[in-house]
Amino acid sequence: MEIDAPTDLIDLTVLTPDCPGLIGDIRSDHAGETGAVMIYRGILAGSRDPAVRRFAQAHMATEQGHLDLLERLLPRGQRSVLLPIWRVAGWLTGFLPALAGSRAVYATIDAVETFVDHHYEEQIRKLAPSGAAGVLREALLACQADEVHHRDEARTLQVAPAGVLLAAWCWTVGAGSKAAVTAARRI
Repeated sequence: MEIDAPTDLIDLTVLTPDCPGLIGDIRSDHAGETGAVMIYRGILAGSRDPAVRRFAQAHMATEQGHLDLLERLLPRGQRSVLLPIWRVAGWLTGFLPALAGSRAVYATIDAVETFVDHHYEEQIRKLAPSGAAGVLREALLACQADEVHHRDEARTLQVAPAGVLLAAWCWTVGAGSKAAVTAARRI
């Protein structure tokens, strides 16, 4: 999905005095969307289920649109130097549950997107609704809406509640996402 934000109107350096930590936030978004694309690539590498593959292909296209937006916003020199780690971690976060089946895939996406929804919400609340901050705010709102849609679709497709092992996996995915954001904001 291509988010139609006029990125030429968004200069993050102009916004940083009014929004401390903005570069770190956008860096973490970029790292997260990089990981998200890789999650779906991992799912596609591990799953032969046609429904899971259609789900992954559609959502990967949306995540690639988010990543394209963030790459237009964030200069290469301000991106996380840990991107190789985020790519591998993302791929494994998709591949491992794909080996376990559709229930694990959908529960994993639910866990990831629940975290991402809250992560975007924190950033959106910091941004003014008008001017360049408002343009960035609207772009992040659009990304957040897509992530909520992914979460809700994954929840709908889950056929049964998660058992103990799957619940532990999902907790680990959420905790790992939180740790990744903390690291990506700084590095």
